[in-house]
Amino acid sequence: MTTYAVAAAVAVLVAIVADLVLLRTGLTGSRTWWTAYGIVVGFQLITNGWLTGRGIVRYSDEAILGSGRIVFIGDGRIAYAPVEDLAFGFALVLMSCAMWVWTGAKESTPR
Repeated sequence: MTTYAVAAAVAVLVAIVADLVLLRTGLTGSRTWWTAYGIVVGFQLITNGWLTGRGIVRYSDEAILGSGRIVFIGDGRIAYAPVEDLAFGFALVLMSCAMWVWTGAKESTPR
């Protein structure tokens, strides 16, 4: 497994643990979260796919799970984007939303 894939897996695990255990927002357990994330990931695939599909952003063969071949689907890619990018995107969006919900809950608590 590549270091990029390991880092992506760790990022996803950290985000899920933060959501469920540390911040206790429980976003990943709600239908609303998954609906919103579905919209976000759709746009992520369009943007990331455009950048990687045109070769604007390139990855070393050793850095990603698949080869360096740029294909629409397969060989470790979805819509040209390496699967690791989708994992990092998931972690980023989940952490952002969990922190947003958590800070909002803290601010609404009476002092």
